[in-house]
Amino acid sequence: MAARLGEFILPSLTAFQPTLHVKPADMRHDKDRHGHKVTVLHLPATKVAPLEGKDVHWAAQDGPVDPAEALANHLRINWPDDGGPLFAWKQRKGPRPLTRTAFLKRMDRVAALTQEPPMKGHGLRVGATLEYLLREVPFDIVQSIGRWSGESFKLYLRKHAVIMAPYLQSSPLLDEITHYTMPPPR
Repeated sequence: MAARLGEFILPSLTAFQPTLHVKPADMRHDKDRHGHKVTVLHLPATKVAPLEGKDVHWAAQDGPVDPAEALANHLRINWPDDGGPLFAWKQRKGPRPLTRTAFLKRMDRVAALTQEPPMKGHGLRVGATLEYLLREVPFDIVQSIGRWSGESFKLYLRKHAVIMAPYLQSSPLLDEITHYTMPPPR
């Protein structure tokens, strides 16, 4: 998933509005005819679709960064109210929604521990774009995953040489994919 940070967390503790912000009730699970499971979150409002919202989706991944397991763990521990903010945690005074400030503060601590530069809000979307491209997901699929309607997703590209390396070889490693995704020369 490559989503905007503001689509999942709140700008302040008192900003939650059910018609604008994602809630546990907005989540469903789906699968295709081959049994591939996905988690779907309906965002009630987005930057591009403020009235009708959009769906974002992801699938379980192998290893320690599995979003499905992380979300299941969050729901198990925090039990957010179906009609309240999806990302909230329990405290004595009631649920506390996750704010942009709290999230980025925590990300800065993680970056310091891993000796990475501090991350800004768009850094997660940049990272998702880079990760999908390094996994050799075709550009048009990455564009669809991130819900970009135009070519603006290319602004998020980093490490161009690493991303393009498979396509630049004398015998491209992705020859079948290249033939499928690239138009024939004119």
